Amino acid sequence: MTTELRRLRNYIGGEFKDAADGRTTEVVNPATGEVYATAPLSGQADVDAAMAAAAAAFPGWRDTTPSDRQKALLKIADAFEARADELVAAESENTGKPLGLTASEELPPMVDQIRFFAGAARLLEGRSAGEYMEGMTSIVRREPVGVCAQVAPWNYPMMMAVWKFAPAIAAGNTVVLKPSDTTPASTVLMAEIIDSILPKGVFNVLCGDRETGKAMVEHSTPAMASITGSVRAGVQVAESASKDVKRVHLELGGKAPVVVFEDADIAKAVEDIAVAGYFNAGQDCTAATRVLVHESIHDEFVTALAKTASDTKTGQPDDEDVLYGPLNNPNQLKQVAGFIERLPAHAKVEAGGHQVGEKGYFYAPTVVSGLKQDDEIIQHEVFGPVITVQSFTDEAQALEYANGVEFALASSVWTKDHGRAMRMSKNLDFGCVWINTHIPLVAEMPHGGFKKSGYGKDLSAYGFEDYTRIKHVMTSLDG
Repeated sequence: MTTELRRLRNYIGGEFKDAADGRTTEVVNPATGEVYATAPLSGQADVDAAMAAAAAAFPGWRDTTPSDRQKALLKIADAFEARADELVAAESENTGKPLGLTASEELPPMVDQIRFFAGAARLLEGRSAGEYMEGMTSIVRREPVGVCAQVAPWNYPMMMAVWKFAPAIAAGNTVVLKPSDTTPASTVLMAEIIDSILPKGVFNVLCGDRETGKAMVEHSTPAMASITGSVRAGVQVAESASKDVKRVHLELGGKAPVVVFEDADIAKAVEDIAVAGYFNAGQDCTAATRVLVHESIHDEFVTALAKTASDTKTGQPDDEDVLYGPLNNPNQLKQVAGFIERLPAHAKVEAGGHQVGEKGYFYAPTVVSGLKQDDEIIQHEVFGPVITVQSFTDEAQALEYANGVEFALASSVWTKDHGRAMRMSKNLDFGCVWINTHIPLVAEMPHGGFKKSGYGKDLSAYGFEDYTRIKHVMTSLDG
């Protein structure tokens, strides 16, 4: 008996459509390795249609009042909440994530973030009007930038879609959003839910691959391109956007240092770091996967972390005992396994280091010790359930190791010494520093990095302002 595949479609100008040329891609459930749906493989004609729909809708949406945009976003948040079970099921099928954790750890923050940006819509601020030249009054206007081309990643398809569209729409922009080709299902479901709330063309979804995203960024219509993805993808977006001077928002890779000093609570640090390192199979730019431990507690810490890793479970979405599900796709499984296979002789695998099961793309919780600063696995993002441990002698060396990578997104410090925590937070070259915790995010605070982790902020009023432009208006008082 053959099971009929689900048919996903683009959402353009308020209508669900196949790709203009009929091309499709297969969508695989990473927990089973089996195809469960097809999605459009959008080409230039589809990109043109989506951009035209967004451009046509922009003047009307731009001219709505902030209170109207707020009401619309609040309705979206309520609708997502009301259909939470459907969204969680779609996301789990997209990614293989545990159903319970997706429902408790992803859906509520996502809804809260939409509500935050609904409030931000009414707080567009500029400098006060005033006379800075005799006989002239100056005012500052904040305006939406226009059509936004947005590309979301596969590690958090649902939440990253929210991080993209919510601030853009709150500010009065219109959106063409492309989910990853491996995880389009939850984004298409979002479009179904949003369909009855927003005017046609304000929110558009294009399924497709890398070439689809490239065509979106290179299109002449968008005023802004926003991507969450790899450094390679970010560089390509920046290069493409530079040709017509588009505004660019990049949230790229990470290699978060987790600095554990000798006075830290080892048991708590191990427990929290393991969760922050293995949650979502380590497929998180902020994951706690590069641990630096003071030499005096190194061996004790590694022993405890290895035991915790061995006790951590990965498995099917409906298993309530698992912390994380599979890696997203076969290529990602191959990449993670490759880092372990290429480990230098001085490295030691303390736990894990192997695939789990014969079905799906599961990888065991892994701990690797004995590493040096210039090792491949220290310098490059693994994006999997692998935690590395290095030893340091003092605060200066800890900072040298922590800052000694090309990424600069997130970091954490574990110590009871307040002065040390403040010094480290000042000197760590990362967009976020957590102290005695790792990975919590709130809608009110910015998320974004430096160096090869990109630029621009997600969440917060700063993320909202990224989707606006500033205009100076000066008027003569003489009439």
